[in-house]
Amino acid sequence: MRPLVLGTLAALFFAVTFILNQSMQGSGGHWIYSAALRFYFMLPLLFIIVAFRRRVGHVYRALREDLKFWLIYGTIGFGIFYSGICFAADHAPGWLIAGTWQLTILAGPLLAPLFHQKIPWTALRFSLVIVAGVIVMQLAVAENVSLSSMLYGVVPVLIAAVAYPLGNRKMLMRYGDQLDVFDRILGMTLASLPFWFILTAFAYRSSGFPSMAQVSQSALVAIFSGVVATSLFFYATSLVHRDPVRLATIEATQSFEILFTVLGEAVFLHAAFPSGLGLLGIILVMLGMTLHSFRQASPTVISD
Repeated sequence: MRPLVLGTLAALFFAVTFILNQSMQGSGGHWIYSAALRFYFMLPLLFIIVAFRRRVGHVYRALREDLKFWLIYGTIGFGIFYSGICFAADHAPGWLIAGTWQLTILAGPLLAPLFHQKIPWTALRFSLVIVAGVIVMQLAVAENVSLSSMLYGVVPVLIAAVAYPLGNRKMLMRYGDQLDVFDRILGMTLASLPFWFILTAFAYRSSGFPSMAQVSQSALVAIFSGVVATSLFFYATSLVHRDPVRLATIEATQSFEILFTVLGEAVFLHAAFPSGLGLLGIILVMLGMTLHSFRQASPTVISD
């Protein structure tokens, strides 16, 4: 039960991102600060973790070896990804963003040709359930918002869902044998800083300094989602990595992000609980994630 509990807790802390981004948007905070401050706060936390494990030198040598590579894929994997999530928070409810974000499960395998691999079409059939759920969720809000607002709340998340696996898979492919997960996260955070500095300059010219409330909430996102949730999830998967069925179970717990986001927005932000098509879409996405994870655990996936 311990890995299952840890995976569920990770989903809970990941949901903090969507809830707090909605809170900051509702209080008038600029979306750029919501995005950039997370990584500014993550940097010292990650440095302490990597330094404690005596691996800062490994990260420094990798960055010095090919800084251009790190700048490109750090900006894509962290910069484009999280700026899209925060921009969308200005235009869509957190549960819709959390649900649409699950398409990253589909985006990852579809990027296979970029890594000289074949797209596992057979293994992706359950992902269509996720796609159907996302479409249903879009239909649920289509009647209440303008087309432009809907596009602003969905398209950036779709871009983020591609940017995140692209950046991280590139890093894993090149440095998977040299750097562990915390090394790569620290390196990508450092490499994404120029992107965040440029965006922060735009935010300052537009709205001045961020409020203390936005700074404190961004710090919570950095701690709960950027460090705690990631650590819990990777630790949970490490406990069962030799058992594909149990590993699939842990991966499927991340579908609870949507449920926790819905409950969190209702309790803390007094948001309306989704009903009708919105609720059906959430159920479909969670079902699709569960089926997809267990499909990946099947031995026949190897031959697909």
